[in-house]
Amino acid sequence: MYPAVSPSGHRVRLRPWRAEDREPFARMNADVRVMEFFRAPLGRGESDAMVDRIQGHFDEHGFGLWAIEVPSTAPFVGFCGLTMARFNAAFTPCTEVGWRLAFEHWRHGYATEAAKAVLAHGFERLDLSEIVSFTAVANARSRAVMERLGMRHDPADDFDHPGLPLEHPFARQVLYRLSNTQSSRQGGVQ
Repeated sequence: MYPAVSPSGHRVRLRPWRAEDREPFARMNADVRVMEFFRAPLGRGESDAMVDRIQGHFDEHGFGLWAIEVPSTAPFVGFCGLTMARFNAAFTPCTEVGWRLAFEHWRHGYATEAAKAVLAHGFERLDLSEIVSFTAVANARSRAVMERLGMRHDPADDFDHPGLPLEHPFARQVLYRLSNTQSSRQGGVQ
């Protein structure tokens, strides 16, 4: 069940998923540019199953990955939200902020704006003590978003993703963290 209040930014609106989001989501997940730092692009069935898992996460935890729309520009540009990591590592259990946008909507600041709204929601409404984000070491674009969010990286926290074989080029992951107290010292998520 989706919460009564969804986070939003000045230009982006985070909202519950709709049936009509599945087609553009599948196109996005099949795009090799979007999926460059994942195991592989997703087929339509895998993409639909991911939407089902996203909706199930809302039912189980009361938060999750919202669909992003940019009013007057596009009804669906991707997703952003909070999830519980589904693997064991030194820093789990944890709540992760994550995002994925269709290629044609990159370089407009939508991911950063949506993630700022999600972090504020996580700290102010959900009273989370810490939110993390992680990605492949080589994913400079996502790392730049994490840094714009004020998240901190300590190389000692980097880890091998347990869902990937050690020889996989994206097995090594960087971990970024932001605590509620860090966010408060910064005057909230800027």
